[in-house]
Amino acid sequence: MTRENARPAAGDMAGGAARGPHDAPDHAPDDAPGPFERALARAAELWALGGGALLCAVVLMNVWSVVASAVAGAPFPGDFELTEMGVCVAVFAFLPHCQMSGANVTADIFTMGASRRWLAAFSLAGSLAALCFSALLLWRMWFGMTDQMTYGYTTAILQIPHWQAFALILPSLALLAAASAATLARDLRALLRS
Repeated sequence: MTRENARPAAGDMAGGAARGPHDAPDHAPDDAPGPFERALARAAELWALGGGALLCAVVLMNVWSVVASAVAGAPFPGDFELTEMGVCVAVFAFLPHCQMSGANVTADIFTMGASRRWLAAFSLAGSLAALCFSALLLWRMWFGMTDQMTYGYTTAILQIPHWQAFALILPSLALLAAASAATLARDLRALLRS
């Protein structure tokens, strides 16, 4: 399969990056994403941009802390705690876009010679695994958040309740589950066509 006939990702329609030649099986022209899939791709892209903005804010806070420590001997209080929470929330925010655009890590060396049908089957299995994983994480993170609220755990310096980070991660996992379901349906259609 060459780059010219590789199918565009859902993220391509929403302004995302292009896919490589072995990322997923081709889609027929009549299998253009519907309005729900396009809206989901756009939501995932905007959510990832929010995660990127959060990550930039964490970097700026760390720069400020280092400079303030060097110049005035007074680093930003709780910078380690905010970095830990901010990076965690940001990473989860990227996952739905990675799923919708097919930007997850793959081992193409094992599938380079595979037929279109096998590529579709592997892609379907990956989407199913992503759906199961996101549903499991969503379920367990919900209970983790309620435990954090019940026991009142906070960060050591700033006393930020731990459950607040969980609350920011849960929408990312819900969006990941929706993205995984959409790619599962898309991959099933591709497998049935191959």
